[in-house]
Amino acid sequence: MENKLPINSILDQLIEKNIAFACWFNPMDHHLGIVVSNASDVKQFDRFDQLNGEAGFVFAPFRITDNCPVILLKPTIYLEDFNSAEQLDLSNIVPFNSVKDADDQCNICTKEEYIRTVEEAVAAIREGDLSKVIVSRQITVDRPFRSLEGIFRELHDQTPNAFTYLVNLPATGTWMGATPEVLLKSHDQFFETVSLAGTQVRRYDLEDYCWNTKDIEEQAFVSRYMLEVFHLFDIHKYRTTGPETLESGKVAHLKTSFFFPAEKIENCLGDFVAELHPTPAVCGLPKSLADEFIRVKEMHDRKYYSGYLGPWKLNQQVNLFVNLRCMEITNDQFILYAGGGITSKSIPEREWEETNQKAKTLLDVINTEPE
Repeated sequence: MENKLPINSILDQLIEKNIAFACWFNPMDHHLGIVVSNASDVKQFDRFDQLNGEAGFVFAPFRITDNCPVILLKPTIYLEDFNSAEQLDLSNIVPFNSVKDADDQCNICTKEEYIRTVEEAVAAIREGDLSKVIVSRQITVDRPFRSLEGIFRELHDQTPNAFTYLVNLPATGTWMGATPEVLLKSHDQFFETVSLAGTQVRRYDLEDYCWNTKDIEEQAFVSRYMLEVFHLFDIHKYRTTGPETLESGKVAHLKTSFFFPAEKIENCLGDFVAELHPTPAVCGLPKSLADEFIRVKEMHDRKYYSGYLGPWKLNQQVNLFVNLRCMEITNDQFILYAGGGITSKSIPEREWEETNQKAKTLLDVINTEPE
């Protein structure tokens, strides 16, 4: 045990020194992966397909803007099992310039405002061509005087079946999260992508989960979208598992996994991810109409919430996750992001409560509750 990283140690120091890094725990894995980069080894892209031919750790936004590019950390240092400060030689690592604090960029909506937006979404779905749209909000919490590394490790302990991460990057600042949703994962000769949608409060009894029509329909939208993307890339043979219940943090979701031959996309990974993202699980259907609704109605910029992140061709492996259950960390605040999938059957009050339940995954490790 003496080789374990001490809490409040090296990761906090990296953040204080403005060193670019990403560290993560894969689901059901206690090995801490880390990529550390010189400032000159951090690439920024203005298109998702520019990841073709690249390798590193990717941190991509929901929507690319001038202030939210795709970030790729080229691995100046890459460790798959980081458990001792002595493993890091930072003598030649060049930090990046500090980023602007994001406190003045929050747009917190009230319960009444969020419910009104959901009502407008339901009306738009019932009256037009929109089938589903995700409506999200920000929740701010005063930053406690605590180690970020300590909170990160507690988050991993609390959500062991999630992809738990902490990143510190130029242009984005510091983010942390614990996401259950695979976007694209390599398995030797196959890739996996996941349709994840529908939410209810996690249960701790022995009874099976019962899913209502709204949740089943919401998840089915995502599954059908996956098949449309497969068709574009000539993927006609695949296997599935599910739908099944996936428990993560304080909530549970419906999940279907799709497995298909790697040879179909291994030479055009960037193009495939550019087409796949954002899925209806974080945007809606049709994608263009849902995206326009989000642009007009959401009071905040999502930035990297509902984007994607993870190892990209590191040791030839791809392990991308959708950036859910996440928070942006500023000097004074934690800015949490949470959203819900709205369909014609949505009940606005329940959608508000769903965002509260999703936020509890993070709130519980920072010892506070939503208002």
